[in-house]
Amino acid sequence: MANQTDKKTSNHSTPHPISANGEYSLATITFWLAFGTFVIGCSEFAAMGLLPYFAEDFGITENVAGHAISAYAIGVVVGAPLITILFSRLAQRTMLISMMVFYAVGNLLTAIAWSEWAMNVARFIAGLPHGAYFGIAMLFAADIAGKNKRAQAVSNVILGLAIANIIGVPSISGIGQLFGWRTGFFIISAFAMVTALMVWKTAPYRGPNPDAKPLTELKALKNKDVLLVLLMGAIGFGGMFSVYSYFSASYLNTTSAPEWGISATLLVYGIGVTLGNIIAGRYSEGRLLTSALAFQVLLGLSAAAYAASMGNPYLMAASLFFIGIGGGMVVPLQTRLMDVAGEAQTLAGAMNHAAFNTANALGPWLAGITLSAGYGYTSTGWVGLALAGGGVLVWTAIVLSTQATRLQTASVSE
Repeated sequence: MANQTDKKTSNHSTPHPISANGEYSLATITFWLAFGTFVIGCSEFAAMGLLPYFAEDFGITENVAGHAISAYAIGVVVGAPLITILFSRLAQRTMLISMMVFYAVGNLLTAIAWSEWAMNVARFIAGLPHGAYFGIAMLFAADIAGKNKRAQAVSNVILGLAIANIIGVPSISGIGQLFGWRTGFFIISAFAMVTALMVWKTAPYRGPNPDAKPLTELKALKNKDVLLVLLMGAIGFGGMFSVYSYFSASYLNTTSAPEWGISATLLVYGIGVTLGNIIAGRYSEGRLLTSALAFQVLLGLSAAAYAASMGNPYLMAASLFFIGIGGGMVVPLQTRLMDVAGEAQTLAGAMNHAAFNTANALGPWLAGITLSAGYGYTSTGWVGLALAGGGVLVWTAIVLSTQATRLQTASVSE
């Protein structure tokens, strides 16, 4: 699978690319690919942590400010297939650099937004390159690693996203509290430009992909097995975002703990995300569906624990830690897509993050409805549990579909 994809996407270059002059190692290239996911993670999740501050700045309620988070997610959902299909014949390095420059612009516009609507538009623009970058970067890394180490390769790239939750998001949140929320997005924009520069400098240019077939990529959207995996991510992952998006507001309104505790709790959450990512990378290969179920169940139970612990900052932090571990579900789902996407590898990879950002829109939206209905911040955790339950139902459909396919294959072979 990986080798076939490499031929499709690398213009038949060496399977272990170093820079054109041989100076940069595979580890260096992977580092900068992961740094790109670190930047994306800082922007995506820091917006949630800074929500109370830009809501106050614009004079709007936190429920209305949550539309900026949904706008970003919608940008990802729209941009992932559109960018991947329209520019599929460009060289991968060109795509990665372009996406980071575009991301820098989107976050710069966020930093200078002058109203709620300007903020929403800026976040939509920033979300457009998110899925395409992830899809290309992870596919690139998986191709290099080879078939038996795909999950580890995907994990290495996503590790940047996990580390963002340990270092980047708490730091951006703290900076936003001290110097204003706009400062954080200026920093993120600068980091995106650094990523573009370093990918240009270290990643090999392997030429355009004349064999790319956009219509072939579209077949991914007709593949039942692909759609089920995407649906599990879109629903099951929503529980994480229903909790995380309103955590800062929940913390400020239900506890008497100091404000710096927000950054500390986000750090704890980030450690959980990193641990979940590492566990998934090491143990998911060969047991993808079992691993996905385990992470999904953990996410749902942790969301319920969060609801039950509302008002206790220590128990809320512990619950967020395990919710973060549950985020490791992205690795087995991404790898599963590589197994079932056939020739539509790039689009399937990008659409996986579109699915997770559908969850990013769905979770806060549903939680916002319960808050508006007067059910209180506890309801954000119960929404998370319900969405995780939906993810388990989709997982059941995936298993049944897989078994049916095996039986059909066995019957034909006989």
